Amino acid sequence: MVRLKTTAALLTVVAVISLFFMQTEVVQADRLAQVPTGSIPTVTGTLPPATALVLDNEQGQAFVRAGPNAVYFEAVGVLVPGQQVPALGKSPGGEWILIAYPGAPGGVGWVWSPLVRVDGILRDVEVPPTPTSAATATIDPTLAAQFLVEVPPTRLPTYTPPEPFTIPTFTSTAPGGPGRVPAGLIIIGMAIIGLFGTLLSLLRGH
Repeated sequence: MVRLKTTAALLTVVAVISLFFMQTEVVQADRLAQVPTGSIPTVTGTLPPATALVLDNEQGQAFVRAGPNAVYFEAVGVLVPGQQVPALGKSPGGEWILIAYPGAPGGVGWVWSPLVRVDGILRDVEVPPTPTSAATATIDPTLAAQFLVEVPPTRLPTYTPPEPFTIPTFTSTAPGGPGRVPAGLIIIGMAIIGLFGTLLSLLRGH
């Protein structure tokens, strides 16, 4: 009897332990079934494509340049008002827009931002370096020395002041003064002599 009781007790313990492990496996299976098996989408930093529309302006066109500067970079093409092109980025200050332009070197060009309307979001892009002149003008010192003419210093003549001179003074004599015949009287006398001569000529003619 004692052996039967002992055997029954052992079977009971084994059964309880087996039930415990079975429940544990069911719970773990339920947990694994709740884990999603699909891929979780990740957010990337890619922006939607942007465009640049050329606006009406006084020039009637928009120049496309090789770099974001109208002085140091030459024009590589033009865009007309109403033309729309893909916009790729902008300069750090936002004054120039980088666009796709197949006619330019590298297939890209720069347009001044006031001449276009950008639809979309643009990121700052690295601008090309400012070009430098290929050759620097230099002067050959040997050649320049041939055109230098040294003028020897000359002594200025000594200034000699002129001799002082005396301004003559004249004493005016009033008309009709003592010892002078009036001019009117002389004219009248000559007129009388002329008339007298004329009369004599007439009389001799008769």
